Amino acid sequence: MKLFITGIGTDIGKTIVSAIITEALEADYWKPIQAGDLEQSDSHKIKSFITNSKTVIHSNSYALNTAASPHLAAKIDGITIDLKEIKEPITTNHLIIEGAGGIFVPLNETECVVDLIQPDYKVILVSRHYLGSINHTLMTVEALQNRKINIAGIIFNGGLNEESESIILKKTGLKCMGRIDNEPYFDKNVILEYADLFRDTLLEL
Repeated sequence: MKLFITGIGTDIGKTIVSAIITEALEADYWKPIQAGDLEQSDSHKIKSFITNSKTVIHSNSYALNTAASPHLAAKIDGITIDLKEIKEPITTNHLIIEGAGGIFVPLNETECVVDLIQPDYKVILVSRHYLGSINHTLMTVEALQNRKINIAGIIFNGGLNEESESIILKKTGLKCMGRIDNEPYFDKNVILEYADLFRDTLLEL
């Protein structure tokens, strides 16, 4: 199984969700494009969060120096992101793929993060409540559906907002795969607790 983790924007909680799912399935993890924070990248964070010995964390296809939109970070590094150079790692394990920002974050002059999503991927969308998040969530879902991309479900991250969650699920018809509370911190133990909660739902995909 290949799960692509994307969000309705930046700083939504994709990496925390990726860590939970990676731990729950003892899956491999791959972030094709990392922009900035190379010494404390999302791959480093995943490694620090998981406890299982089966997960392999695969190298980024592009590790860019600047914390910016990938197309700009690549330009600053004097390169252009080429999707042909982004080669999915070979593994017999489940694979968790983490995107960068939202689905229309540009990678180059013509392609965006959504173009990384392959036909055999199932997308898990991470949503977080803020003023405007219903709109951002519905637009993201519609864009994915228009491209005939398989959406496994939504994970809500942060404080509960029953009205927002209810209208999002009703309008999209998607399944809520779970929610992550506003935790004071995340460490291996917290990630493992959520992994245990999410595991059965993930294994049903």
